[in-house]
Amino acid sequence: MTDILRRPHQPVLRFAPSPNGELHLGHALSALVGYETARRLGGRFLLRIDDIDPGRSRRAFTESIFRDLDWLGIRWETPVLHQSQHWATYRDAATRLEAMGLLYPCFATRAEILAATHNGPRDPDGAPLYPGLHRGLTRAEIKRRKDAGDPHVMRLDVAKALAQARTRLQGGCLEFTERAQRVRTDPARWGDVALQRKDTPTSYHLSVVVDDARQGVTHVTRGLDLYAATDVHRLLQVLLDLPEPVYAHHRLITDAGGRKLAKSARDTSLRQLREAGVTPPTCAASSTWRALCTPWPCRLDHL
Repeated sequence: MTDILRRPHQPVLRFAPSPNGELHLGHALSALVGYETARRLGGRFLLRIDDIDPGRSRRAFTESIFRDLDWLGIRWETPVLHQSQHWATYRDAATRLEAMGLLYPCFATRAEILAATHNGPRDPDGAPLYPGLHRGLTRAEIKRRKDAGDPHVMRLDVAKALAQARTRLQGGCLEFTERAQRVRTDPARWGDVALQRKDTPTSYHLSVVVDDARQGVTHVTRGLDLYAATDVHRLLQVLLDLPEPVYAHHRLITDAGGRKLAKSARDTSLRQLREAGVTPPTCAASSTWRALCTPWPCRLDHL
C-alpha cells in the first residue's frame, strides 16, 4: 500500500485486528467504518496488527488480513505496526504504573480464581470479577514466589488507580467522548484488570492505549462489544498522561439468531467469500452484504 500524504492536525483512524483467525463480515464492517470515516474527514488510515498473543497469532493470518482488506478496496499507510515487535514500549508503560504503586503481581491460577468467585459478580465481558486474592501480598512473599519462578500477571489496583486519576483530574469526572456526547466511565466494574500477562509484558488494554497515543490516533471507531472497555482505556490514558481520542462504537454484525459473529465459531470468512468467486460488487446483491453496507445510523460528520 502507498503512503498517504500527511498534513498537520489531520485526523488519524486505525483498524487493529488480531491474527488469530480469519476475518469475517464483522471485521469487514469495522474496517470499512474506520476507512470511510477517515476518507470523509480527509484523514489518515492506519493498519495495526494486534499480535500480542504468541500462542494464537499466525503469520498466515496476518497475510490473509492484508488480502482481505485489499479485496475490500481499503488502502492503508505503511509500514504496518506489529505489536509483537514493541514489547519494550509496553513494558516501559507498565513500569511507570508500577512505580506509581498501581500494579501488583498476582500468582493465582485460573482455577483458583474461579473457585473464589463461584456465583460471584462478573465483569462486562461476563468473566468472573477478580476477587483480589493477591492484592495484599507482603513484599517478602512476593519476592519468595518470584525467586521460585512462580508465573504471575501484573494487575492494576483499580481503587488506587481511580484515586490517582481523580487527583490528576482535580476532582473532575473520568469521562470519554462518544461521538458528540461525554460519557461517564466506571472502571471499577472491571475489577483489578491484568495489564501484563504471564506470557507477554502487556495486555490488550495496555497496548491499545499506548499505540493509539504513539501513532497519533485521534478517532477510534470499533464495535459495540468494546464499548465498556473504554472505561479502562480512559483510566490508563489519564494515568499515563496520554491524549484522549474521540470514540465511536458501531453496531455489530450478527447471525439470524442475534449472535455476534466470531472467529471461534468459524463463521463465514472473507477468504471463503473471495475463494468462492465473490467480489464486493457481486456481494452487494446479497442480503448479508446489504446489511453490512447499510449506512451507520449515527452521523459521523461532527467527528
